[in-house]
Amino acid sequence: MDPDLAFFTEVLVGGLLSGVMYALVALGFVLIYKTSGVLNFAQGAQLLLAALTFVSLLERGLPFALTLAATFALMVVLGLAIERTVLRPLANRSPMTLFVATLGLSYVIEGVAQLVWGTQVHALELGIEDTPLDFAGVLVSRFDLVAAACAGVVVALLSAFFRFTRTGLAFRAVADDTFAALAIGLRLPRVWAAVWAAAGVIALVAGLLWGARLGVQFSLSLVVLKALPVLVLGGFDSVAGAIVGGLIVGALEKLAEVYLGPAVGGGIEGWFAYAVALLFLLVRPRGLFGQRLVERV
Repeated sequence: MDPDLAFFTEVLVGGLLSGVMYALVALGFVLIYKTSGVLNFAQGAQLLLAALTFVSLLERGLPFALTLAATFALMVVLGLAIERTVLRPLANRSPMTLFVATLGLSYVIEGVAQLVWGTQVHALELGIEDTPLDFAGVLVSRFDLVAAACAGVVVALLSAFFRFTRTGLAFRAVADDTFAALAIGLRLPRVWAAVWAAAGVIALVAGLLWGARLGVQFSLSLVVLKALPVLVLGGFDSVAGAIVGGLIVGALEKLAEVYLGPAVGGGIEGWFAYAVALLFLLVRPRGLFGQRLVERV
């Protein structure tokens, strides 16, 4: 393969794999927003709590499987508790009220995590070697491949759940038309509880993958900021949009850093996606797949 083409492909593939992890974080936002209209800013704190709990239990000698099961249970219970104590009492309030509630909740979760587990930085090892694999001259990170595969499995399982189970069909009905769902007897609190529990599980998977890549520290909660341009591009209420938006953002920021960064002094990867999202808002504010962003905002 031509060296220039091989290098371009390597950068592009690396960006796409990073984009899958962005999409995983954005998916948690989409599930909540699609059913209840809440922009859950506590998603980053949930992600941090999952990673911090997991690594802290591992360091205290618990077996990997037991640690994973315990953290899984914690995130499900946390999601159910948030729905019961925060979302349900504030039902039918303005989107701004709900947003501020989740913003305050994020600080509460981070504070509790700090109180229980401390503030030190932890290295998280998942047994995945971060070594390059050679595919016809294109080097791809083994960790990025495994992380993307894990994210893909989560998306596939969620898709199957929402397509083939009664709870999933109820979720789709509520997402399509809340009033029609109420008219046929669906119980919104039960659907909301299931969705918040699913968002907790997504936060667990995303927290472990990002924690293994960046280290488990309190700045890990800021990973959710990477999901914002993904949501703007894909649409706040579209699962497919979260996936496509993540791939676009991941690819664009890597290509921009390599090919445009030298011309502006570097450091373009950190803000380029937000510049693209801002321009996209001017052209298509509801995103590629979104349908109700304008009406809800």
